[in-house]
Amino acid sequence: MKRTALLNAELSHAIATLGHGDMLVIGDVGLPIPTGPRRIDLALTPGIPAVADVLRVVLTELQVEKAVIASEAVERAQGRLPDWCQLPVAPQTVSHEEFKRLTERARVVVRTGECTPYANVILVAGVTF
Repeated sequence: MKRTALLNAELSHAIATLGHGDMLVIGDVGLPIPTGPRRIDLALTPGIPAVADVLRVVLTELQVEKAVIASEAVERAQGRLPDWCQLPVAPQTVSHEEFKRLTERARVVVRTGECTPYANVILVAGVTF
C-alpha cells in the first residue's frame, strides 16, 4: 500500500512517467480535452472532486518547475490568485485561448468535477536534483 496521499493508480502512474518539462493539466469539468494527451477523468458529480483537492494531492508527488493559469482566472478573483490556486511557484498567466492551445502539448489532462470558470492549471514537471 502506498504511503503518500495519492491513491489513484492511474494518476500516480502518469506522474511517475513524466519527464523534465512535461506538462500535466488539472482542469475543470468544462475544459476541452484535446485528443493527444492521456485523459484521466476523476469527475464524479458537479464540484467533486474540486480542482483544489486534486491539485493539493498531485503536489505531494510532482516536482513542479513552472505553473500556468488563465489570466481570466485572476481577473475573476479581482486581480489576485484564485483560492483554489495554491502552488509552490508563482504561476505564469496566459489568455484562456492560449491556455487551451498549451493543453495540446500536455502529456496528461486530469478532468475534475470543478464547476468554477477558468479553474484550470498546467503543471510543468521539474527535477528533484
